[in-house]
Amino acid sequence: ETTCKEATVSTLAAPPPERTLQSHNSPSIMLVQDVPIATDLLAESLEFDRFVVSRVPTAEEAQREMLESPPELAVIDMALSGMTGLDLIQAIRESGRDAAWDAHLPVMALCRGEDDQMPIRAIERGADDAMRVPFHYPELVTRLSALLARSRGTSRSSLLRAGPLEVDRLAMRARLNGQPLALSAKEFGLLVALARDPRRVITKDELLRHVWGYRSAVRTRTVDTHASRLRRKLAEIDPGLRLVTNVWGIGYRLLSLDD
Repeated sequence: ETTCKEATVSTLAAPPPERTLQSHNSPSIMLVQDVPIATDLLAESLEFDRFVVSRVPTAEEAQREMLESPPELAVIDMALSGMTGLDLIQAIRESGRDAAWDAHLPVMALCRGEDDQMPIRAIERGADDAMRVPFHYPELVTRLSALLARSRGTSRSSLLRAGPLEVDRLAMRARLNGQPLALSAKEFGLLVALARDPRRVITKDELLRHVWGYRSAVRTRTVDTHASRLRRKLAEIDPGLRLVTNVWGIGYRLLSLDD
């Protein structure tokens, strides 16, 4: 089993409203990972995507967490120290009908290092899905949403719509007035971030953190540069439509203030 502790999240998705606005319908995730920097980065991104996250560093603590505050989903690192992620998944699945936690808890396994068989072993132990690290964050959150939808018996679309704009996060495609947009990965990530909450102003610091993966405030024009390119590509399809709005001194929003 891999012991690699390097963690990289590539493109991060949209910053939704502040955690204080989360409702009782916000899905709860238990993130079991013992790499603090990676845990904090992933947890912050999930929280911005309207998940309620509990950060748990060990498998033993995860078992206590499931007893005290059962989550709806679990994301488990296979490279845990001590009791491994594989062992934790097996303990969840073998807990039996009378266990204090749900033996059918949806589980996503995160697999590090060069062991190509780890995702297979994780699924064999009972994981519902597995992803290798580093991963593409929009893909992770889409897969987690799918696991949640199946467990709740509902369906959740990967489509985001704002006026004539349609963004498919899963397929990584965007259309304006039915016409496809040719976007780079970062331009698409920026568009997703804005489309998730089109009437909220997303600050540049939020965009740098959740689209570009910066951990602290930096002085850079990269958000403005990509926003300008995105506006230009939107204008090529509909010159009269102003979707990406710069709110001076703060950040960007998708729809104009008088929409």
